[in-house]
Amino acid sequence: MLAATSDNEGASHERRCIATGAILPAEKLVRFVVSPDGDIVPDLDGKLPGRGIWLTADRAAFTKAAAKGDFAKAAKAKVNVAPDLADHVAQLLAARLQADLGMARRAGFADVGFDNVLRALDKKPVPAVVFHAAGSGEDGRRKIRSAMQSRELDTPSIDILTRDELSLALGRENVVHAAIRPGALADRLILNSMRLAGLRAKPSDTSLAQDESTL
Repeated sequence: MLAATSDNEGASHERRCIATGAILPAEKLVRFVVSPDGDIVPDLDGKLPGRGIWLTADRAAFTKAAAKGDFAKAAKAKVNVAPDLADHVAQLLAARLQADLGMARRAGFADVGFDNVLRALDKKPVPAVVFHAAGSGEDGRRKIRSAMQSRELDTPSIDILTRDELSLALGRENVVHAAIRPGALADRLILNSMRLAGLRAKPSDTSLAQDESTL
């Protein structure tokens, strides 16, 4: 039987996935706790009280954990697991990403739009991460990728949010590209993007297509 881990559980530690048994860095998993009512509650920040139950941020792992009763085994108690738990966690992660992107914009840590992203590549410090709208065309991405290669930058690129989601988060219409400067917000954006990528397929972009190199 897989036991829930005890806290103080920092993101730099390794934890065991209740579904696969794999021991992974905590940033690759999602932490859950059991509420007083016996509900399985996601804890994205790892701060809720109680013994942590860890599950790989992957839809297959979520499906297995629910089907095999892994949450109850880990909690050593009867628990309530929402049938749409993976979708619920994905929605929470997407909302967290949008909130953090909005904070980055308000703090002056975001360079939004194709031209501004290119200019940001020549600034110090260089961007910690570049966002591209999921479902958008390849032309703008290719040009930004080429610019990063010519500057010998290994800045990660993320395309898990749609154009609509990026636009809403960053307070502009038709956002296709955005660069985020280094800091705690950028680190959290990368972390939660990795988690979200395992829980939902790349969404289609519902915005009208246009020349993304101008955005």
